[in-house]
Amino acid sequence: MEMKNNIKLDDKKSILGWTLYDWANSAFATTVMAGFFPLFFENYWATGDTNAIFWLGTANSIASLVVAALAPILGAIADKMTGKKKFLFFFAYLGVIMTGGLWLIAAGKWQFAVLFYILGTVGFSGANIFYDALLPSVASEKKIDSVSSWGFGIGYIGGGVLFAVNVLMYLKPEWFGFTAWVLVDGSPFFNPDGIKVSFLTVAIWWAVFSIPIFIFVKEPKSQKKMGFFKAIGSGLRGLWKTILQIKTFKWVVIFLIGYWFYIDGVDTVIRMAVAYGSELGFPGDSLIIALLMVQFIAFPGTLLYNWFAKKIGIKWGILVAIGAYCGMVIFGFFMTEVWQFYLLAALIGPFQGGIQALSRSFYSRLIPANRSGEFFGFFNMLGKFAAVIGPFLMGLITELTGNTRYGILSILALFVIGGGLFMLVNLKEGERMAKEASVETLE
Repeated sequence: MEMKNNIKLDDKKSILGWTLYDWANSAFATTVMAGFFPLFFENYWATGDTNAIFWLGTANSIASLVVAALAPILGAIADKMTGKKKFLFFFAYLGVIMTGGLWLIAAGKWQFAVLFYILGTVGFSGANIFYDALLPSVASEKKIDSVSSWGFGIGYIGGGVLFAVNVLMYLKPEWFGFTAWVLVDGSPFFNPDGIKVSFLTVAIWWAVFSIPIFIFVKEPKSQKKMGFFKAIGSGLRGLWKTILQIKTFKWVVIFLIGYWFYIDGVDTVIRMAVAYGSELGFPGDSLIIALLMVQFIAFPGTLLYNWFAKKIGIKWGILVAIGAYCGMVIFGFFMTEVWQFYLLAALIGPFQGGIQALSRSFYSRLIPANRSGEFFGFFNMLGKFAAVIGPFLMGLITELTGNTRYGILSILALFVIGGGLFMLVNLKEGERMAKEASVETLE
């Protein structure tokens, strides 16, 4: 078993603890972000004259901007004070508390719902910075691709399992002891208890399954012990130095720019697929089924795609996934039947998890291991700025042409540009430069 900084890599308990965090927090991504919060916000909290779409969009933008701004700074500080697990704990349980708090918010109190959602999303996204940064402390270079894929795969199945239960709580509330309808002023009114309790189940799920990462995953200790405030100064100086020297990590820069484009395309497909299907006139039930399909197909699909990438190499694995997304966008342009939407969901499953997992492990090979928090801060910052160009481009082209199909086709440009830049990255040279930078920093 390989050792690094007195930590055993590829330890089974460490890998299990690390991957289970993805199982834990994916419930927030599926049930809260993609599923019930948008639906419930508009129909329960933001009633009356409140512009639900505006405030929901604003909440997502504020949360993304907060995390994007803080990510590199917090990552640099965490590297200096051996603080990745401490920051992970803070942000994860911030998300847990805020998500559970949604259960308590009464109808019409949209201001509190927005505040809790913003803080919950900051917790979710902020914790992912340090979760990703712990990957090099868990897996060796030989196993880092498969461990990263296992994380995404288990996350999809975990989020999917709880989401399936929560969908049943919404569709069949009587199965869980809830009354489907209540009387309000003598008239039948939809009982919100099933959906409200689903937020509480996400909080409990997230809290419980986060525990193993804090018990089993060991974090490398920094060379010099620092307190929090001293680490802030040292971390900020180190971050500024990295920004000034970033040109020396040219393969990191090229990768990050290319990644920004193609992951923007991936995130746009994720976020806009249901809206696109709705525009084509597909029933809402079919769209929910398709969303569940993606979650459950992504688990075996991500692992299978990792096996495929091992056969052809990680770089070609990412390029094939980018090419597959190009094909899926073109397929979506011609789509006319519901069964074709189901087929598209089945195709997205393995490639979605595959490209995310391989991109994370590919990036970990290009960066100095002892500065992973700082560098993954940049990685997550771009991740938060993703799905900015795509939705705007899709909306603009739809507006100019009057046809949603041309809007979805415009996303093809993001994959072409991102794939072209990614092809330029020299992996072997990038790995050599990363190792040299690690040695220089230690000296």
